[in-house]
Amino acid sequence: MTETADLSPTIIESLYCEALELADEARAAFDLSGRIDVIGEDHALARVALSCEALRTTTRMMHAIAWLLNQRAFFAGDLTEFQLRQHGRLPAAQPPSSDDQLAMLGPEMHELIRRTERFHARIARLDGAWREHFAMHPSAIHRLRERLSQEMGAL
Repeated sequence: MTETADLSPTIIESLYCEALELADEARAAFDLSGRIDVIGEDHALARVALSCEALRTTTRMMHAIAWLLNQRAFFAGDLTEFQLRQHGRLPAAQPPSSDDQLAMLGPEMHELIRRTERFHARIARLDGAWREHFAMHPSAIHRLRERLSQEMGAL
C-alpha cells in the first residue's frame, strides 16, 4: 500500500463524518411529509422541484460518500492503489440547479443544496489532486516569468 503525503486516513475520516452529517441533514430536509404546504402556491411544480433537487442532492452526496469509502478501503489495505485509481473515480458533478426551482424551495433548502455542492467540489479537488499525485503545477504567472527570464538571459 502506497500512502500519499497529502491525503491521510485522518483527513478521509474527518470528511467522511462531515459527509454523513450533511447527507443525514439532506435526507431530513427532503422528507416530503408536510413540506409541500410550505413551499408555494403551485403544488405540482413545487413537488417536481422538490423531487428534482432531492435526487440531485442525494446523488451528489452518495457519490462523495462512495469516494470516501473507497479511500477508507485503500487506507485499510482492502484496495490497492491500482484498484482505487481504476475504479475509485468521483463521478462528475450534476448540472447546477435551476434558480427557478431553488426559489420554490425556500432559503434554508437553497443553502443546504449549495453546501452539498461545495462539499462535492472539495472532494472533486481532492480526487483530482490525488490522481495527479499532488503534483504542483506552476501558475501561468510563474511560467511567464520563467520565459521572460530565459529570454532576458539570451540577450
